[in-house]
Amino acid sequence: MSDINTEKPTRKTSSVRHTRAIQRDRTKRAPTALPHEQVAARLTEIVHPATLAQVAYFHDLGLRERVLTLPVMVALVLSMIWQQVSGVSELVRLVSDNMLLWVPPMKIKQQALAERLRTLPSDLFLRVLLAILPSLHARWGARQRPLLPEVAWAQAHYSQVAIVDGSTLDALLRKVGLLRDALVNPLAGRMTALLDLCSRLPLQIWYDDDPQGHDQRFWPQVLAALKPGTLVIFDLGYTNFTAFAQMTLAQVTFITRAKSNLAYSVKQVLLRSAAAHDALVWIGQGDSRQVVRLIEVLYQGKCYRYLTNELDATRLPTAYIVALYWQRWRIEDAYAVVKRLLGLAYFYCGAQNAVAMQLWATWILYAVLVDLTDAVAQALNKPFAAISMEMVYRSLYYFTLAQHRGAATDVVAFLAADPTLYGIVKRRYKPKTILLDLSHLADATCL
Repeated sequence: MSDINTEKPTRKTSSVRHTRAIQRDRTKRAPTALPHEQVAARLTEIVHPATLAQVAYFHDLGLRERVLTLPVMVALVLSMIWQQVSGVSELVRLVSDNMLLWVPPMKIKQQALAERLRTLPSDLFLRVLLAILPSLHARWGARQRPLLPEVAWAQAHYSQVAIVDGSTLDALLRKVGLLRDALVNPLAGRMTALLDLCSRLPLQIWYDDDPQGHDQRFWPQVLAALKPGTLVIFDLGYTNFTAFAQMTLAQVTFITRAKSNLAYSVKQVLLRSAAAHDALVWIGQGDSRQVVRLIEVLYQGKCYRYLTNELDATRLPTAYIVALYWQRWRIEDAYAVVKRLLGLAYFYCGAQNAVAMQLWATWILYAVLVDLTDAVAQALNKPFAAISMEMVYRSLYYFTLAQHRGAATDVVAFLAADPTLYGIVKRRYKPKTILLDLSHLADATCL
């Protein structure tokens, strides 16, 4: 039996209220306008070669060529997400009369597409994602645009600056098939992202179908992805003294928040003032016992505590530790884009394989949207942080209309020409530099 989301749920629960709201919004309106040739060409240029490169792997898996081949499925799934199509049946109608990316109009059955979503290995979409990332990182490196001071400093001092965090996916709606008899609406699982702080592009994305999984279970994958010379920033949920020791041995520098109940003993005080304390301390036991820096800073009446394994305060000053940790929130911005803007809070199919497929496809589109937004930032000579990814995405509709009138020919030039009208530049954006002048903080002590 199919578990495609095609029927209304029979019960309301608070756990799926947000998902239901997204579903109602999608079913109320028609799909967004077909992407203009330039937008489709950009997606085709970046994604299609990587898709074709996976065809050999597709054959190695023993999969048969059908109408819904890998290139066709990638184009359909990307189009479904990018255009916010309300469901599989709507996608079938859309492709019957329109070209979707590199796929010409074709007649397919809803049952065939639903079956392909459940059975085509989602790993193929992950491989496409990983294949396009190097070229997108290279494109970012070739552009010139301002960076926030702390980010520019970190880029100059480390080979890579990464941020990592996890996020629980929203609930699956109980429709038909296996989920219909479930007592509660199951969550779709958990994802963990490792992003480049400077470019906002993914370095690695992981998925676990267990929504109760703790962030700690991703440490082996995260450690394997970190290269020597990397600075990685993460939150309290990843506190793990063994992992800290492994990063030190691998020449990876980390910054994280210190727990309020952290057990430690002071080895050496590096800085002691009314505004900040910086000390070398012992933490952990046995093989995980090591020396780290504990930084305590008073900011706006609140004390913040940070840990890093960079013991030399001249190589990683206290003010930069604080400022860079605050940039960890950029990964929350990324999750907001993929879940709220690109719709990863609503799942077209309840099968685990289809959920993973949609997840990888959404991150592919996220990476392409980051690339487009960065090109607009360069055209405006503004930091990426000043540009609204949401309004870049939503303003593509107006570019399509303008091009049809003969009033626009280049999407980046169009978006940069009147950024105020289309809200491209964040209206309340202020370059927020947290490079703290410690002498101006309140006169109080943390220790």
